[in-house]
Amino acid sequence: MPVTSQLLRALPRSKVLASSLLPCQQHQSQFGPVAHLPASRQSSHMWQRRQPSRSYQTSSVLHSYILTPPQVNSILKANEYSFKVPEFDGKNVSSVMGFESNQLPANAPIEDRRSAATCLQTRGMLLGVFDGHAGCACAQGLSERLFYYIAVSLLPHDTLCELEAAVEAGRALSPILQWHKHPNDYFSREAQRLYFNSLRTYWQELIDLTSPGDVPDTREALLNAFKRLDNDISLEAQVGDPNAFLHYWVLRVAFSGATACVAHIDGPDLFIANAGDARAVLGVQEEDGSFSAHTLSNDHNAQNESEVARIRSEHPPSERKTVIRQERLLGLLMPFRAFGDVKFKWSIELQKRVLESGPDQLHENEHTKFIPPNYHTPPYLTAEPEITYHKLRPQDRFLVIGSDGLWETLHRQEVIRIVGEYLTGVHQHQPLKVGGYRVTLGQMQGLLEERKARASSAFEDQNAATHLMRHAVGNNEFGTVDHERLSKMLSLPEELARMYRDDITIIITQFNPHVIGAQRQEGQS
Repeated sequence: MPVTSQLLRALPRSKVLASSLLPCQQHQSQFGPVAHLPASRQSSHMWQRRQPSRSYQTSSVLHSYILTPPQVNSILKANEYSFKVPEFDGKNVSSVMGFESNQLPANAPIEDRRSAATCLQTRGMLLGVFDGHAGCACAQGLSERLFYYIAVSLLPHDTLCELEAAVEAGRALSPILQWHKHPNDYFSREAQRLYFNSLRTYWQELIDLTSPGDVPDTREALLNAFKRLDNDISLEAQVGDPNAFLHYWVLRVAFSGATACVAHIDGPDLFIANAGDARAVLGVQEEDGSFSAHTLSNDHNAQNESEVARIRSEHPPSERKTVIRQERLLGLLMPFRAFGDVKFKWSIELQKRVLESGPDQLHENEHTKFIPPNYHTPPYLTAEPEITYHKLRPQDRFLVIGSDGLWETLHRQEVIRIVGEYLTGVHQHQPLKVGGYRVTLGQMQGLLEERKARASSAFEDQNAATHLMRHAVGNNEFGTVDHERLSKMLSLPEELARMYRDDITIIITQFNPHVIGAQRQEGQS
């Protein structure tokens, strides 16, 4: 089958029937090894993204871009990052050996974000993927703020009091998080003071609600952090800011949206907090050496029957036929849980009042003027996460968190097999699949030789997320990476790329089975 036809078969549906807000202004970050607390999918059907039909003539465009293998590698590796947990006295005492991540844009600029940090005043590591829509502003805000809200939620009462006392006395704050960031990751310098003030108000309320000696519950901490940050995003947009840029920024964050999938790993305890359609899947090594997938999150969309039932139960029977239409919330939004997206949460009166007092730049965006159809009993959307707990076992070898751009291209079992084989160097050859195609003996021999060559070059990529991304973008119908396909997918012009695939963000966390086994024994003794 021609590569062009293969590409057209794989067209994803956009999450939002919408024109985006203005592109994010991206700020280059200046990160040291430890970052301190900062001190100072929706529109009318008229705006639906046009999808090419099968007769769409793109061959001439696609054939004019042929990248060499080094050029392909340069694109795939541009945003890769890896972190290895340090050893103490020659031993790694953490259940996490390290993690590797990568991003591949389809939107310009990319609407996905990723974050990873180690909690310094409690134990554990946080890893998260944030998938934005209607612009990247909300995902950007989550990538900077959500981990602080989680970390503060996990702090005991006495530590919260120490934080507040330090601020009152003007003393430097002890760092809460050690961030692990790629040089291309960004943060909004202008909003740091605003973000800090909102976070401080949150911990002040936690001080009032807790007592000395209270031990925070991780599940409750994750739940509260998600809900509180979404509430703060909404409140900041309603209050506005005297600074014109900040006023515009908080409105952009609130009117765009983002899903979030976050892992908190502390010893053998693994919690996943998910709101939306990003996904966390565990790679389990079986006794025969093969790998199986254990999904730790549920997609919050129309394919999830319990989600459909939940949303319908929250609105009158008269809205049963309109609250979900064409597998979208109010016929517009694919994820059923998300941060921001106040167009699905605020009353019509509040939306109009906030927009009327907003800066002129926001009035120029058609997106903000639109009221969803059949909008009678808001809110229709929540950022409340679904929390999953898993006690790690020695056979649990790695965790893959990915935005839906990954899972649209590869089945979860295939994802786990690719990563497992990469990390172990052991290839469990499945029967060669040729689908419904007629294959000659000569073609079969070529496929087998290609498989052999692929196995010998498995460690060409130095990053597991990059290796997985290569397969996600370049796999052909036989399950092998096709360089011609990979080249053409990576060389699509910006205006075409989003029509063929979504942004892809991947974090792969590798576990230490020896440490996990010892920790489980200690817990049982």
